[in-house]
Amino acid sequence: MAVTVDKRGPITIVTLDRPEVRNAVDHEHALALTEAFQSFDADEDSSVAVLHGAGGNFCAGADLKAVARGDVRIVPPGEDGPAGMGPTRLLLGKPVIAAVEGYAVAGGLELAIWADLRVADPTAVFGVFCRRWGVPLIDGGTIRLPRLIGHSHALDMILTGRPVDASEAHRMGLANRISAPGRALDEAIELAEQIAGFPQTCMRGDRLSSHEQHSMELDDAIANEWRHGMSAIEAAVTGAGRFASGLGRHGNFDEH
Repeated sequence: MAVTVDKRGPITIVTLDRPEVRNAVDHEHALALTEAFQSFDADEDSSVAVLHGAGGNFCAGADLKAVARGDVRIVPPGEDGPAGMGPTRLLLGKPVIAAVEGYAVAGGLELAIWADLRVADPTAVFGVFCRRWGVPLIDGGTIRLPRLIGHSHALDMILTGRPVDASEAHRMGLANRISAPGRALDEAIELAEQIAGFPQTCMRGDRLSSHEQHSMELDDAIANEWRHGMSAIEAAVTGAGRFASGLGRHGNFDEH
């Protein structure tokens, strides 16, 4: 199977390993990716996942050769089965970081923006390259991209299909961080380890509130934030006591 899972303490690394097709995804691998992330979400010992593409590219999108052969099953929303790119209809209870090298284009872009954060190699290229083939964005691209970078930037990418390099992606807010050359995966893992070191109940509740508020009116979103916050209040009281004892002062996040 060309989707591998490596567990390193509280970090789960999911690797799409089809370098011969720039990690393009067919139905088999969409299903494997979905199962890998569902297993991560259910794993009580795993706190943060890192999604990575082997061989120097993140993902070139749907496997168009498989599409041309008719070897593709597109499952409509609400029906059983993975999305075209796999887990892109799932809202997990834990964060995912995409380590992006090379191409993250078409459905690969949609997979990258499904993740909570993106660490990009300086050589990374993002784009709606499927524009030239008349292949639509059906894995959340027209929804998540405007939410991440604003409607104007998103339409510039969606309408033109042009490549966006790592530097421009960072300015747009599409890439959260640019790694040192060749270190996108290493730095994504380091970031995951930092996030995994925080009190998890509070962090996960804040994260879910930020995702869920998109579909809510303001009053409902504030009430939802409160509900998540109350689930973490016991841990917050403990954390406040640790702060009062002298830990974490002056923005020192190495002590928490």
